[in-house]
Amino acid sequence: MPLRGPARAVLGALILLASPWCEVDAQTSPNDREARAIFAELVGINTTHDRGTARAARALARRFLAAGFPAKDVVIAGPNPVRTNLVVRLRGSGTRKPILLLAHLDVVEARRADWSLEPFVLTEKDGFFYGRGTTDIKDMAAIFAHTLLRLKRERVPLERDVILALTAGEEGGGDNGVQWLLANRRELIDAAVGINADAGDPVMKDSQVYLRNVEASEKIYMDVRLEVRNPGGHSSIPVKENAIYRLAAALNRFSAYDFPPRLNEITRAYFSRAAASEPDTIAARMRMVGETGDTTAMRRLSEGSPWLSSVLRTTCVATRLDGGHANNALPQTAGANINCRLLPDERPENVLETIRRVVNDTNVHVTAASEAVPSPASPLDPEVFESIDSITAAMWPGAAVIPNMDAGTSDNVWLRNAGMPVYGVSGVPLDYDDIRWHGKDERILVSAFYQGVEFTYRLVRALSSGGR
Repeated sequence: MPLRGPARAVLGALILLASPWCEVDAQTSPNDREARAIFAELVGINTTHDRGTARAARALARRFLAAGFPAKDVVIAGPNPVRTNLVVRLRGSGTRKPILLLAHLDVVEARRADWSLEPFVLTEKDGFFYGRGTTDIKDMAAIFAHTLLRLKRERVPLERDVILALTAGEEGGGDNGVQWLLANRRELIDAAVGINADAGDPVMKDSQVYLRNVEASEKIYMDVRLEVRNPGGHSSIPVKENAIYRLAAALNRFSAYDFPPRLNEITRAYFSRAAASEPDTIAARMRMVGETGDTTAMRRLSEGSPWLSSVLRTTCVATRLDGGHANNALPQTAGANINCRLLPDERPENVLETIRRVVNDTNVHVTAASEAVPSPASPLDPEVFESIDSITAAMWPGAAVIPNMDAGTSDNVWLRNAGMPVYGVSGVPLDYDDIRWHGKDERILVSAFYQGVEFTYRLVRALSSGGR
């Protein structure tokens, strides 16, 4: 889908800036060495929930202060001394409102016994960087920090302030940094547009980047509780009315149901653009979906790919079961959790009513078990997308730039609900067949990290300085 807008001057300047990523000497470039040093420092600090992010925030703050950032522009703040956020501001002329760069410092747990390598040490081995957070997302936290340091060191004339927020609590457990900053220190992160590194990855196959995602919306998270209650009794005298059997029958009926497919602005753009990077048969169906909303093509794409099925519809799936209270007693209760990921314009009450209709049993109580936080989409901003298009074409010729809707959730939901358009844009390519978020021996290619250093610098410079 061609994007139209006023940002033509940016494109010309970006072409002058762009040079193939492979010209960056990963062994000798001072910029690469600085980014790697920051990366190693961050991976070497355990920032799981119980350990917190304060140590990492202080370590990076020292780097910015040593580089000459004023103390007033290097702020550590949070709800408690353990899970703190770092916000750094690189000041520009103020001609335009700021841009926000967002990444989280916390990581999920990693037990040494489960890993082949020490998870909290950045290890370079066989062309890979290993360590907890190498993909989620200390790579991009380090790259964003380096980008600010480089812009300041090179005295790049900026039309807007560049704000970096490195936050706590994204992986769960409370004390979410973005929510806390919006509620308590919004002035620190208030911006015209945000770039969140925790979504929107370039993707490669056979070492070649073939598509570059840009997350512009995400689904709505909602848990639903199904529960059956009855009087129970002694297991030696069974009766036909059994809470577990009734729940199982309800779940079986629900398992056969699919929510109807439909498009929104973001997914229509996704199918139109993604077709260019797919095999002929799939590409033809994707073009039909993007151009005409053909329901037969939607159905065939859904049958062949759980991912595409999730892009096309609201999904709900059983994830947990509980029931009974003793081995020798008839169950008095039986329950299940249904995890739903709603399309951004889906109404939660309509989903609940659909589940009740499909379950078709008034003895199965269906209730919302979590708050469904609205998830508005960000507009397809021409300046943002044309900048990404130009840099992608220079660094990864032939890779399609694709606006996408994330089937999961991120901190973008809090910023969008606060009225800030934000886009998921990582600079580090991931191998389609080797994505290890949250997993054992998490890793990225060394070359991909250095590509991310260059891509991110070019993008932030373009958006903050008009491409100069």
